[in-house]
Amino acid sequence: MLKSQRLAVLPIDSYDLDSELTIVDRHEYGGEYDAFTFGAWSSHVLANGSGADSDTAFRPHGGRLALTDLGKQLPGIMSLVTDNFPLDRLQWVRVFSLRDGLISPHVDFLEFSEPGTRLQIPMRTSEESLHSENESVYHIRRGEVWKIHSTDPHSARSTAKTARLSLCLDFADAETPIAIRNDIAPTEPVRIIERPEATQAEIEDLIDSGRHFTPETMRTEFRRFAEFHFERRAHATAALDWYVEAARRTGDDSMTAKASAFRTYCVEKRKDGEAFDW
Repeated sequence: MLKSQRLAVLPIDSYDLDSELTIVDRHEYGGEYDAFTFGAWSSHVLANGSGADSDTAFRPHGGRLALTDLGKQLPGIMSLVTDNFPLDRLQWVRVFSLRDGLISPHVDFLEFSEPGTRLQIPMRTSEESLHSENESVYHIRRGEVWKIHSTDPHSARSTAKTARLSLCLDFADAETPIAIRNDIAPTEPVRIIERPEATQAEIEDLIDSGRHFTPETMRTEFRRFAEFHFERRAHATAALDWYVEAARRTGDDSMTAKASAFRTYCVEKRKDGEAFDW
């Protein structure tokens, strides 16, 4: 059962966002989360606790929300936020860009003692842009507000050549509901993607590809494992488990240890500010 929830649908067509989305397309990304991402994924900070463009690593804070230079260039997107969401618990406003790429299955908030509430609202998307959670894969439509169940393994992928741009809002407190204003009635049901079961032959072919791993190719090889979860019915962590097993087939203990460490970093344990060294 999908734990992430569609909370609302916003009247996003009443906002003229096209020119501002083009600004996001041109904005440079510092690579803060490169260990998790494959292809063209990037995060762009519109507001945080400091107002500094260089302050890009998510963390909870007790201060007031401050616009970055990028956020000041995007009044339409910020109006979408301020018109429809309460600001008292809002800590970060970001836009996630994903084009012909994916983010590894992972668990958020492992670094912190308490999780918050994370909402995503696609502003530009297509049917090729998908999210996953545990064994489920689903599509979030433009203007839908989703509460992402980010403490279970989850992932995202887009095969589209045009970047999917999704507004990400992080609020303090995981339990208290977010009072969303101006929502409209949904016209379509939640979009769950059905995938066929993986065959044993397909799984064996995937794992056996590890025989060709090298220390230089290990990172790029993982993308095939993460992609498989979106094509066949499998739990998100299966990609990481199969990757570790594939690394064992190299016969190289250091590569097995690297794959195992990446699994731990993604879904089990990591420290605040810890970077994974591929």
